Amino acid sequence: MKLRHLAAIMLPGLMALACSRPAPQDNLTQYVDLKLGSGGHGHVFVGANVPNGMVQLGPTSIPQSWDWCSGYHESDSTVIGFSHTHLSGTGIGDLFDITVMPVTGEVKYARGREDDPASGLWSYADRTKETARPGYYKVFLTRYGIDAEMTATNRVGFHRYTFPATDDAAIVIDLQNGGCWDRATKTEIVPVKNADGKIVAIDGKRFSSGWAKDQRVWFHAELETPAESAEIIDATMPDFPGRVRRPANMPEPDLSQRFVRLNYGKVAEGTKILMKVSLSPSGNEGAKANMAAELPGWDFDATAKAADKAWNDALKCITIETGDADARTIFYSALFHVMVHPATFSDVNEPHDYTIYSLWDTYRAFHPLLTLCRQDMVPDLVNSMLKIYDKQGRLPVWHLWGNETDCMAGNPGVIVVGDAIVKGFEGFDKEKAFEAMKNTVMADNRGQDIRKKYGFIPSDLYNESVANDMEYAIADAAVANAAAYLGKTEDAEFFRNRSHSYRNYMDHETLLARGRLSDGSWRTPFDPFVSNHRVQDYMEGTAWQYTWLMPHDYEGLVDFYGSRDKFVERLDTLFAVSSEIKGENASPDISGLIGQYAHGNEPSHHIIYFYSMAGRRDKAAEKVREVLNTMYLLGPGGLCGNEDEGEMSAWYVLSSLGIFEPEPASTKFWFGSPIFDKASISVPGGTFTIKAVNNSAENIYIQSATLNGKPCEHNYIEFSDIKAGGELVFTMGPKPIAE
Repeated sequence: MKLRHLAAIMLPGLMALACSRPAPQDNLTQYVDLKLGSGGHGHVFVGANVPNGMVQLGPTSIPQSWDWCSGYHESDSTVIGFSHTHLSGTGIGDLFDITVMPVTGEVKYARGREDDPASGLWSYADRTKETARPGYYKVFLTRYGIDAEMTATNRVGFHRYTFPATDDAAIVIDLQNGGCWDRATKTEIVPVKNADGKIVAIDGKRFSSGWAKDQRVWFHAELETPAESAEIIDATMPDFPGRVRRPANMPEPDLSQRFVRLNYGKVAEGTKILMKVSLSPSGNEGAKANMAAELPGWDFDATAKAADKAWNDALKCITIETGDADARTIFYSALFHVMVHPATFSDVNEPHDYTIYSLWDTYRAFHPLLTLCRQDMVPDLVNSMLKIYDKQGRLPVWHLWGNETDCMAGNPGVIVVGDAIVKGFEGFDKEKAFEAMKNTVMADNRGQDIRKKYGFIPSDLYNESVANDMEYAIADAAVANAAAYLGKTEDAEFFRNRSHSYRNYMDHETLLARGRLSDGSWRTPFDPFVSNHRVQDYMEGTAWQYTWLMPHDYEGLVDFYGSRDKFVERLDTLFAVSSEIKGENASPDISGLIGQYAHGNEPSHHIIYFYSMAGRRDKAAEKVREVLNTMYLLGPGGLCGNEDEGEMSAWYVLSSLGIFEPEPASTKFWFGSPIFDKASISVPGGTFTIKAVNNSAENIYIQSATLNGKPCEHNYIEFSDIKAGGELVFTMGPKPIAE
C-alpha cells in the first residue's frame, strides 16, 4: 500500500511526525476515500450525500455489467446524468431516480451507447478533474465543456453547473433512465412558471418496476435562475441487456412525459446555473415541505460545508490513534460506507423511517456495529421494521423503497430486531417486536412450510435448501434469545430446539454440510468445491463455507466433530485446502479466498471468531490480521467483494478494534487482534476506550486483557460493559500465550 492522501497536504519533512499523531478530531472527512471500492466488484456509491440520507446524488454511467450496480465504476468515465438515488455495494442494480444532465446544443433523448457519442445524452467525464469527498462531488463533462458540482442535505440534492459560452444551454431532467434492472412505469412532469412566464420549478414523479416492483418517487425541483422555457419530451428507449422487460400481461407504461429540457439559450463563459431537487416517498407536497425545511436558500458552498460537518459529526462516533496512515484512511472510508444506508424514507414532518435494508448481509457485522457506535439510531430502525411488519405481515428480508424484494435466504430482519431486544434497547414496543419475530419465523412462505413438515428443507423440494434452512435456524436462535430475555421460557425452548435443524445436513463421513433429500438420503453426486450460482443447495457458496454457518450453535458444532481440539483441527483445514472453485456457473460472489474461507461473501464473516470461542484467540489473531492486511486496501480495488450496504466495511471496523459479535442476537463481543493503538467509541455512558499496548505489525497476539483495570475472565466483553463506558486494555506480543 502507498501513502496517498497525506502526501498531498503535508510537507515531506513533517510527514513522519504527523503520522505519529492522533487524527485531528475536527476533520475526519479528510481521511475518507470515496473511491475506495469503486473498482472490481466493490460496487460502492460515489457522489454527494449526508449520513443515511434519502438523497445519494452522483454520476450514473452507461451500465456495462453487474459491476455497474451503484452507477459508478472506476473503469468507466461515461455519464448519462446525475441521479438522486443510488445503491451502494449491492449485487443488483436499481434506483438511479430523477437523473439530471446539463447539456449544450441538440441531443438525443436516450441513454445512448458508448460506441456512438451522438446516441444519447451521455458525455465522458474527465476523471483528472474529479473531486469526491463526503458531501461533495465535482467532475468536468468533456462533451459539453461543463463543470458539474453537487452537494446534498438529507432529502435535497443541490446542483451547480458552470457552462461555457454557448448559444444553447439547457438542463435536462430524465425520468426514463433508471437502474440496470429498472424500468419506468409512470412519469409526470409539471412546469411551474413565474409572472413573466419563465420556468422556476418542476414538480413530478417517477414510478418504476425492477428489483423494487412498485417504486414511487415524487420530486420538486427549483431553479435559482428561471429557464426561458420547458420542453417536455416523449422519447422512447429500447431494452438493453439486463433491463427488466415488460411482461406480456402488463399494461403499456404511462410514459408520455419522460424528459423535460429546461432551456436557457445563450449564456456567457462561466455562467453558473443552480438547481435544487427534493425527494419524497409520499407526494409532491412532501417534497416541497422537505425542501422548505432543509434547503430554503441558495448558498451552495455553505450547504457543502454543512454536509462535511454532518459527516464529521457522524464519523466522530469512533476515533482512532495510529501511526499507520493507510490504515487510518481505510478505517474512516469503511466507517463512511457504514453510514450510507439504510436511507431515510420519510418526510420531515413524519416519524423517521428507513429503507434499503440489505439484511442477509448486514445482520452479521453492520447492525452489531450500529449497536455500539450509533445507539440512538437503533430504536428508529426497529420501529421502521415494525411498520414494515404492519404492512406486509412479516419483518423485512431485503426492503427497497417500500418494496419487499425477498432477496436472499432466511429471516434476517428477525435477527436484527432480536439483537436490539437482548441488548436492552428502549424506544420500541418489545412485546410487539417479539410478536413480529415469532409470526415471521412461523409463517409458511419461502420454504418454511416444507421445513415445518420435514424438520429441515429437503434438497429435492426447494432450491438452495441448505442455505435457506441454515439461515432460518439462525433466526430461530435469535427468537429463542429474545424469548429468554423476555422471560418466555416455552418459546425459548421451542425455538432453541428448532434452531438445530441444520444438524440434518451434517455428514459424518465427509465432515461437511451437504444436501439431503426428502427420503433422508444424501444428495449425490457431491463435490464440496463445486458452485452452481443460485441453482444448487448453497447460496453463493459451496459446502466448505456452509459447513460453518451455525454461529448460534458453537457447542453443537464441537459435538459434531467430537471435541474442541478436533473442531479446531477441522477449522484449520478450511483455511488450508485448495482455493479452487469448480463449475461453469460458479458464483462470482465467492471471493477473498483463504483456502475455502471466502471473506468476500457474508456467510463466512463469523468463522474466524470460532477460534476465539474455542479458546484459540491466537489463531483468530493470525487470520484477522491476514484479512485486514490483504483484503482491505487503498484505492478502487480495495475491497475483495461487494460492499453490500456497508457489511464488508463493518467487519473491518469491528475487527480492527479487536472485537466482533459472531453469535446472532447476542451480547458478547469476542476478541481478535486490534490494529490501532487507541480507539474511542462514543456511548451513552460517555466513552468506551480500547487500547492496544505494545501494538505493532509483529505483536499481533493478545497477551492479556483488562477491563477497567481488572483482568478479563473470558475471550469476550459484554455489550453492557461497552455501553457503560470504560477502558479495555489489550497488551500485545509477538508470540501466542497459553489460554
